[in-house]
Amino acid sequence: MNVNAADTAWLLISSAMVMLMTPGLALFYGGMVRRKNVLATFMMSFSAMALVGLLWVLYGYTLSFGSDVGGFIGGLDFLGLKGVGQEPSTVYATTVPHLAFMIYQAMFAVITVALISGAVVERMKFGATLLFSALWLTLIYSPVAHWVWGSGGWLAKLGALDFAGGTVVHICAGMSALALARLVGPRKGFREGAPMEPHDVPMVALGAGILWFGWFGFNAGSALTAGGLASSAFVTTNLSAAAAAFTWMLLSWFYRRPTMLGVATGAVVGLVAITPAAGFVEPIMAIPIGMGGAIVCYYAMLLRSKWSIDESLDVWACHGMGGIWGALATGIFSSSAVNAAGANGLLYGNPMQFVKQLIAVVIVAGFTFGATMVLGKLVKVVTGLRVSPEEESVGLDIAQHGERAYGGLLR
Repeated sequence: MNVNAADTAWLLISSAMVMLMTPGLALFYGGMVRRKNVLATFMMSFSAMALVGLLWVLYGYTLSFGSDVGGFIGGLDFLGLKGVGQEPSTVYATTVPHLAFMIYQAMFAVITVALISGAVVERMKFGATLLFSALWLTLIYSPVAHWVWGSGGWLAKLGALDFAGGTVVHICAGMSALALARLVGPRKGFREGAPMEPHDVPMVALGAGILWFGWFGFNAGSALTAGGLASSAFVTTNLSAAAAAFTWMLLSWFYRRPTMLGVATGAVVGLVAITPAAGFVEPIMAIPIGMGGAIVCYYAMLLRSKWSIDESLDVWACHGMGGIWGALATGIFSSSAVNAAGANGLLYGNPMQFVKQLIAVVIVAGFTFGATMVLGKLVKVVTGLRVSPEEESVGLDIAQHGERAYGGLLR
């Protein structure tokens, strides 16, 4: 196998863009919490960069992309990056160094772990977060990544499509977030209507903008080449984000007023929705996918509020439900004319593709929710999940990390 310089450059640039998404996520989440919890929220994302960055190299990559074991997990042939070098893999991304593909996938694992934190900010212990993250990467993310993307993975063999992580990243993170939020319980004062408004909406907007930028590496980079497919995925990504942001703005305007927080949230929802379909659909189809994502997630957020579940920053409503919609929409709008490695969807005369997508959604959502409940209960026994009421009142910045984001009084 020969290394293609253009493909390698594009994948390394894309890896850097996806890496930037995690600090972007820290800004996006950090702006939505109260002043006393900003740094603790940032720490959840930055610690994921450190922890997952290590574990992925040691064993996460091989569990996800090593030689298939029964369709469910990768073998240990890449343990500690053994055999992962400057020559291309014979299986994955065969025009770039194997190391380039490995580090690209590492950035996906990092942000998936970081995404979950949005459901439990302002009350989960930092030590519990680290232990849960390590277990979750090992026992949930790595197997699901192998099912969907690994050579021999059972969902890959079934024919379920996931171009850039709608199932592996967003459904996994969203359903796990819902389970963990239920285990940790609501924030103090949540059910009594205590004020919990975002403390810095411009920070949220900046985070959303960085996420939008980085998502081009997330989706277009998943083409693994620097050709036409990457260009198509790039365009669908932008179009879906634009359609969803505009739709969310209209929805919020219909009910009350168009808000900056709503437009930022809508953009992220559109990016989530197009992720599994980005390299399988014609660009124009990104418009209904983005609009549909905004509608599904907007009303999922309202439903979650009626349930009185404190899923703090709407990880389930936006990433879980957005990922589910995107995975199903892939089964509707996909076209083999766009990508020969894909398949025609329902709209192009192949209803079975929608069925395959539905199977993948149900299995992955059920597995990740159930397995997270088990892991969360285990962590609760070992370390406890949430801080004391006194620490929660003071704020996790001071109580857990001994520092404050801003001078002056904390509220």
